[in-house]
Amino acid sequence: MSASWFRRRLLPGVQLPAQRPPRPRASPVPYRRPRFLRGSGSGPCTADASRRPDARPVRSPARGRALPWNAGYAEIINAEKSEFNEDQAACGKLCIRRCTFETEEDQEWLTLCSEEFLMGHYWALFDGHGGPAAAILAANTLHSCLRRQLEAVVEAMAATQPPMHLSGHCVCSSDPQFVEEKGIRAEDLVIGALESAFQECDEVIGRELEASGQMGGCTALVAVSLQGKLYVANAGDSRAILVRRDEVRPLSSEFTPGTERQRIQQLAFVYPELLAGEFTRLEFPRRLKGDDLGQKVLFRDHHMSGWSYKCVEKSDLKYPLIQGQGRQARLLGTLAVSRGLGDHQLTVLDTNIQLKPFLLSVPQVIVLDVDQLELQEEDVVVMATDGLWDVLSNEQVARLVRSFLPGNREDPHRFSELAQMLIHSTQGKDNGPAGEGQVSYDDISVFVIPLHSQGQGSLSH
Repeated sequence: MSASWFRRRLLPGVQLPAQRPPRPRASPVPYRRPRFLRGSGSGPCTADASRRPDARPVRSPARGRALPWNAGYAEIINAEKSEFNEDQAACGKLCIRRCTFETEEDQEWLTLCSEEFLMGHYWALFDGHGGPAAAILAANTLHSCLRRQLEAVVEAMAATQPPMHLSGHCVCSSDPQFVEEKGIRAEDLVIGALESAFQECDEVIGRELEASGQMGGCTALVAVSLQGKLYVANAGDSRAILVRRDEVRPLSSEFTPGTERQRIQQLAFVYPELLAGEFTRLEFPRRLKGDDLGQKVLFRDHHMSGWSYKCVEKSDLKYPLIQGQGRQARLLGTLAVSRGLGDHQLTVLDTNIQLKPFLLSVPQVIVLDVDQLELQEEDVVVMATDGLWDVLSNEQVARLVRSFLPGNREDPHRFSELAQMLIHSTQGKDNGPAGEGQVSYDDISVFVIPLHSQGQGSLSH
């Protein structure tokens, strides 16, 4: 690791020679906003206006442009954190075709799936970093990856119990019993399809960015309605919650260096060469100094949820694998998330140490059985990128939802207006609905998905 790296990290006042600017390269895809925002009539803000939270425009779909389930959407660009809005969004129908088999026996199996299509719906948010390219690619690609993965298992999804062999051929008479003992259900196939789709999309982004000499990555938060269930898949620090009259239920977990400390430390323990001898995997309450040598200090390793003491050695003075606490935690001093798509070329500043081995593209999937809920008219799912949650808690968002929806039942655009109000509540107005006057300078994108009147027929075929 170069001396300039340490000077940048530890001696911020030291002036370094100016680096040659990188040669500009063409982006693999043109910058754009979500297609459903066409005609919204709000253009990008000027540089001077973007410095003022109250002047940053909030954009929503044009009136008359309906999103799936009459969902609402709103977004706001950052206050000059980057030149572009690095968030992206996508939504639409999922049309899952049946696979076509060759043999007569396989054709008989197709009778188990009586519908030519399995219909679902899809909402997705992508929060980019290092530029908008990865988020744009994900918004263009992930739904196609998911459709392919679902089409590969749709026959088994339509069966009462997923068969051992997709063709329906029975090699062992006990096959159904083995499947039952494993507890494998149709929803497990959807979860597997989502996990595989994220992985496939990550590979596509890696190839596209490498071919164009681009860098960057994004988080991904996806909701899919299928067969009476809502599947929420998350890789990153965006968040989804279910808001009901008397309940607030998290539908995702946030994946940051802090929340995945043990997994990241475990990887460094198994493959120490990933740290190139420049970092310590151990966690200490603070960065150790030379005066700590020989002292017994608090620490924890990959196998520990609690803390213990160790005698400080010279190797413990290296830069920590995870630096900082909470939302300020950074992986290898660089990245604030531990799951997402892209970042294949990302390295630690002035080194060849890659971050990708520590990043997972596999999402956590939480299943909401909508058919089992006694839905009320104001029951909604709120999905948003981290710019919203930096300022508002789950409970604050729930209070805003409950205060807004009952008085606006006749407004066909109320869910987009609610999404706008949630964003306005992050813009620092002390007399606003939240009342705290806090400001989020990050990009924010919000979906509000109503669940009421989306009965079993709408959720399945």
